[in-house]
Amino acid sequence: QVQLVESGGGSVQTGDSLRLSCTASLSGYTMAWFRQAPGKEREFVAVIRYNGGHTYYADAVKGRFVMSRDSAKTTVYLQMNSLKPEDTAVYYCAADSRIILSSLRMAREYDYWGQGTQVTVSS
Repeated sequence: QVQLVESGGGSVQTGDSLRLSCTASLSGYTMAWFRQAPGKEREFVAVIRYNGGHTYYADAVKGRFVMSRDSAKTTVYLQMNSLKPEDTAVYYCAADSRIILSSLRMAREYDYWGQGTQVTVSS
């Protein structure tokens, strides 16, 4: 069973940048970022597939956020630029070893989750 540990959240102002990290205890997983704002459902942010390293983004963050990973494929990063107040949320790292392409954006399809890290963007 894989364990996920996130870091890098914080409080910033509009237009600032932050980088989140998530380290998995094992390799072999497609890893994704989701976020959840108060009173809202958890929503997809970005994902990087284990095989091939292809990345996909939510429309709300495309062009501002970049997801990458290290050569060991156990740590993923979410570089968040041009942050907006609407990016404020708890950001969660998720992982799954068997998720299919059509399910990459679905939170319920991921078996493993990190504890979450708070990102707050003030105007």
